[in-house]
Amino acid sequence: MPGKTTYTFYYPVNCCEAVDPGACTVPTEESVPFDAAKWSESIQSLESAYTQEKSRWQVPENADFAWHLDKVAKSVTDLLKEKNAAYGNSALNPANIFSKLDAIESLLVRMDDKVMRIKNRGINDETEDTVTDLIGYLFLLKMAMERKK
Repeated sequence: MPGKTTYTFYYPVNCCEAVDPGACTVPTEESVPFDAAKWSESIQSLESAYTQEKSRWQVPENADFAWHLDKVAKSVTDLLKEKNAAYGNSALNPANIFSKLDAIESLLVRMDDKVMRIKNRGINDETEDTVTDLIGYLFLLKMAMERKK
């Protein structure tokens, strides 16, 4: 039942390093104290794993459209799931510590920032992650809109 279970996330699912006891992605009845060092390590590990995986992936020149679409979508959704595990569900449930924007407005602001980066720097190897982030924000925007109906 929503709201009854506390989840603790220090490491992404299928992480590439050993997980300390208590730092898990399984439901727990009691909350585990937040450890900023572990959280920071998990973010660095996530970014490193993503960069390594991205560098190994090559699309065949004659790739089937449906296969290629599935691969691109999976890479974006995998990244979103990993970031959600690391950051919590802050995109769809903003913390509203400084900003009081709802999820949709908050995502639109993030998308504006990504589009400005592309406008200022163009689309190249340096901004490829920005394009992926923008696609991810569009997925999240669609989810936020469906939740608001």
